[in-house]
Amino acid sequence: MYLPSEKKKEFFETYGKGATDTGSAEGQIALFSFRVAHLTEHLKKNRKDYGTQRALISLVGKRRRLLDYLKDRDIERYRAIIKKLNLRR
Repeated sequence: MYLPSEKKKEFFETYGKGATDTGSAEGQIALFSFRVAHLTEHLKKNRKDYGTQRALISLVGKRRRLLDYLKDRDIERYRAIIKKLNLRR
């Protein structure tokens, strides 16, 4: 598996509120961003993998919805996670 549990804990520790807080929006956004980058690299090599392409589109939509949620709830947290992850909007 490309994402071991230690790496997940690291994401939630760095971007979330703690290693065990797996439900925070920031931690989920960081995890989704890592997965999006991984799937994008896979699709560069395997252009005709339409199942992965569909999964990537779904994952980008999930991340977008979480970012919109965070923007509505707390604009400062939204700006901080955008800056940390170098996401552009």
